[in-house]
Parts: sequence; structure tokens; C-alpha cells
Amino acid sequence: MTFTQFFRPLLLVVLLCVPLPALSADSFRVPILLYHRLGPTVADGMTITTTVFESHMKYLHDNGYTVIPLRRLVDHYLGKAPAPPPKSVVIVADDGHKSVYEYMLPVIRRYRYPVTLFIYPSAISNAKYAMTWDQLRELKKTGLFDLQSHTYWHPNFKREKRKLTPEAYEKLVETQLKKAKVKIESETGGQVNLLAWPFGIYDDYLLKKAAQAGYVATFTIERRHATPSDPVMKLPRYLLINADSGKAFSQLLEGKAVKRNVVY
Repeated sequence: MTFTQFFRPLLLVVLLCVPLPALSADSFRVPILLYHRLGPTVADGMTITTTVFESHMKYLHDNGYTVIPLRRLVDHYLGKAPAPPPKSVVIVADDGHKSVYEYMLPVIRRYRYPVTLFIYPSAISNAKYAMTWDQLRELKKTGLFDLQSHTYWHPNFKREKRKLTPEAYEKLVETQLKKAKVKIESETGGQVNLLAWPFGIYDDYLLKKAAQAGYVATFTIERRHATPSDPVMKLPRYLLINADSGKAFSQLLEGKAVKRNVVY
């Protein structure tokens, strides 16, 4: 018997007896998919064609993904719910563009996927590109759409901070955060305590102000999966564009997304 033949069984016994690190029950990687506008053609860099959006939803359905409400994920971070199941995905949309009502709603009805809409109330029932409050209420009645805050009129906080006095800037921030909550709640009911930062801009001061205003989670546009190590006040989202289709979409879901500098 050779030296190798003698020691191989002993080595196998040792390896079997050494405990392997167990996967945590709380371990997860959840992509939050962020849409803005839909349409039959690409009108601008933020538009995703209805065909591509439909292909996204079909891919999720056909490949065993579970679309969970954003609130479900937040509740886990807050200790109110267990970890999301494997292959979980979250769908959100920013701004309240009318194409959500026209093009996203029919597809979402078909797949029965939950969606969180982050809206800024100043545009609703005012801007030509935005939905009306009646349309938003209709979306909410489907039981598939949750309406949350994108501030009151989508300011660029970096720009405002440069041009305003500290006192004026503080007043602006508080107004943007609080007025949006009050308006959405009064128009549609329900609790508004989730916030998507306009242009993905945030800092420690804004995070503190958001918490003081009653928000329990806020969201960026960092292009990666949400994991247990992420603070609930800085959860990342994938800002999707029309090029995120086919193989690019499947790679994104696997955490292999191509890094892009998207012009917001």
C-alpha cells in the first residue's frame, strides 16, 4: 500500500467531520428593478418599450422568480418579517408618469405582480406627462400598487443646497419630505413612509431629515442587489433602461449587470 493510498481514507474522514459554514437563513440578494416611463418606442433615455417590459415580466414568470412587495423586503430589514425567499425580485416605478397607467398596468394585471410607485405630488393632476389622482386611486384599488413618496416636486438637493441659505435649505428639505407624505396620504389613503431620493441624491443630513419626517426606508439608484448588509435607509435599486433586455436582463438578475452611467 502506498503512502497516498493509506492516508486518503483518513483525509476523507477528517473532511467529513469538519463542520462547514452554514448559510444564514437571513442571507439574500434581492434586485429592486426601477422603471420610469414605458411606451411603444424609446422616446428618451428613461423610456422602456412595452415590448421589453413585457419580456421582463415573462422572464421572471418563466424562470422561477418570486416578485415580492417592496414593503415585504423593508419589513424584513425592520425585523417584522422573515428573509425574502430565494430568487426574490422587487418592482418599483418613479415619478408617476401616465405611461404607468397606460402601458404598465395591463401587463401587471396579467402577471399579478406587486409594484411600488414613488410619486411627487406636484405633478399629479397638473403636468401633462403625469397621472391624475383618480388614476392613482384606480391603481391602488387593484391591490397591486403601493403609493409612496418621491418628495413633493423632485428637487435636485445638491443644487438647492448650493444656492440657498442653511435656514432656507432646511425649510425646503422639510417641506419636500413632509408635504409629499401628507398629500399622498390625504389623496389615496394608506401609510406613506418609504422615500425614493430624486436623482439618487442623498447624504447624512438628508437621511437624518427623512427619519425625522417619519420615513422608515429610503432608496438610491446604486446599481446592485439589496443584501442584509445594506442599511434600510440606503437601499439600492437598478435604474433600468431599454438596453437592459434579453441577456443583459438575465445577467442583471444574477448580479452581473453591466455598469452604466445613466443620464437621469
